[in-house]
Amino acid sequence: MSAASLRGVYTLFAKEIWRFMKVFVQTILTPVVTALLYLLVFGQALEGNIEVYEGVAYSAFLIPGLMMMSIIQNAFANSSSSLIQSKMMGNLVFVLLSPISSLGFFIAFTAAAVVRGVLVALAVYLVAILFVDLPLEAGWAVLVFAVLGSATLGVLGIIAGVWAEKFDQLAGFQNFFILPLSFLSGVFYSIHSLPGMWQTVSQFNPFFYLIDGFRYGFFGQSDANPVLSLGVTLVFLFGLSAVALLMLHKGYKIRE
Repeated sequence: MSAASLRGVYTLFAKEIWRFMKVFVQTILTPVVTALLYLLVFGQALEGNIEVYEGVAYSAFLIPGLMMMSIIQNAFANSSSSLIQSKMMGNLVFVLLSPISSLGFFIAFTAAAVVRGVLVALAVYLVAILFVDLPLEAGWAVLVFAVLGSATLGVLGIIAGVWAEKFDQLAGFQNFFILPLSFLSGVFYSIHSLPGMWQTVSQFNPFFYLIDGFRYGFFGQSDANPVLSLGVTLVFLFGLSAVALLMLHKGYKIRE
């Protein structure tokens, strides 16, 4: 990339950061409150009745799942909402006319989604540990899966934002794809507690590997081998990245 392109990428990245930080209550604080409400309701209702991992309280088990669910929803929302708003308001053309390549466009939006996802997860963690003891067995896994999870959903948000032509299409994508996959990925339970058929179905859910690998970082225990979780996550990320870059390069629904 040329110096002008790098400046353009940084400027677009900074603009995306500024965009979500201006509405901090909506983009950071609200997801934290939502996660804490889940912790309060499910933790109080099931604490002492369920032991997923030996020696791990259910409320502690729940926190990493809620953190990753927050990452999934907010990283996706960051890139997808920005793109659909720019398309609907007609100001996306100013970005397209700038000296930023499709790769630079991709990097800026994905990096901003990573920042928002990690910030939300960190905020949930800092508040949750005030109430629940949470170990940290493998910090590298927590960091790696937080970044990869944010990047993956940021890329998926780019795909959805480019594809959608109006807000209700994007809402449908989120409500009928992102939300079910995140809720059915082991946020509130171990897949080993499911009947055999549903355990098999869960193993085809890529979000399961994001949450399971992330949870391994806290407890050193997981439903799947963390190496497998890392491999599936990387394949999912690279596959989505190839699709997103192709869409941006072709100008699908953004240069028409």
